[in-house]
Amino acid sequence: MSEKKRKKQKENSFLDISILKKFLLTYEQHCDETQSSVSPTIQKGLWNCINNEVAITKFVLSSPETVPEDFPPVLFKPLVKTIRDLRYMLGKELCIWGILLSNLDIASLAIMLELKGRTIYPFYKLEMIDCGIDVWSMERLGKALSFSNLVSIVLDYNKFGDEGVKGLVHGLEGNKKLLSLSLCYCNLGIESGSVLGPVIAHTAIQELYLNGNYLQCSGAVELITPISTYAQGLAAERDTAPETSTDFAHQILEATGSTGIYTAVSSLNVVPEKPQHAISDGNEDKKKRKGKNKKKRDAAVVGPWLAKLHLADNGIDGRGDEGETGVLEFSQLLT
Repeated sequence: MSEKKRKKQKENSFLDISILKKFLLTYEQHCDETQSSVSPTIQKGLWNCINNEVAITKFVLSSPETVPEDFPPVLFKPLVKTIRDLRYMLGKELCIWGILLSNLDIASLAIMLELKGRTIYPFYKLEMIDCGIDVWSMERLGKALSFSNLVSIVLDYNKFGDEGVKGLVHGLEGNKKLLSLSLCYCNLGIESGSVLGPVIAHTAIQELYLNGNYLQCSGAVELITPISTYAQGLAAERDTAPETSTDFAHQILEATGSTGIYTAVSSLNVVPEKPQHAISDGNEDKKKRKGKNKKKRDAAVVGPWLAKLHLADNGIDGRGDEGETGVLEFSQLLT
């Protein structure tokens, strides 16, 4: 490695370390101002990055394992305030474990996740496990989803129930970014199945985790019915498409033969796989020169792309109100 590259790498590492040290100092100051304890995982993560001379991209906010009675709780406000004060835009993952989040905390988080304003914080993974999130917070988070860069959301052990899911899905309609959603042990009932079903059928979600809820057979059926209907329709189209295209091609050949028009294709009695391009004329060069005449590519088609569905511990058995009939209906949809 040349001396210039070594010097440049050393300068960049020094710059990263200085930013991280300033981040840690600012975070500790904000903790004192808000009477919050310093999160040991945030502190440890920053020191590891400082020692390794790398930028911190994953923030894990959690409380100490053992907390004295007079010990102040770990709050979310100092962390989000530090990120915004320093305009730290290298964060990719934000994990909040066991920290109670107020409506104001969720509002501040939503504003930070939204890709608006001069400073953009491109977090792509969000985990909020056992944070006491209520229905209002879910609605506010849902509004921010369509403007965020999130591809993975984990909201396990938050008892927001069916109403919370309704608030979340408003931001998921037609979403083309979110790929993984986890709502385990969130007190979801049968109604959540009918709410989430159309969403996963018309979005880019590939993984859905709903373990430990109360969907039962009817909720599970409502969840996968839109996907099953789409799959059946797609299979029917594949079965009929070859026959239709072949019949149409033979009709064209018969029509050209009856009118006395013969081509290279009709004489060979072969159906071409791709249509032949027409002979170019003088106007084609003019069209190529004009950028406005170029055909725009269609946007990516959304859903259903679901590849993983986890429904363990949801009461999908014959003990519910549906009995064995519900289990049979659910099994038939899966096959």
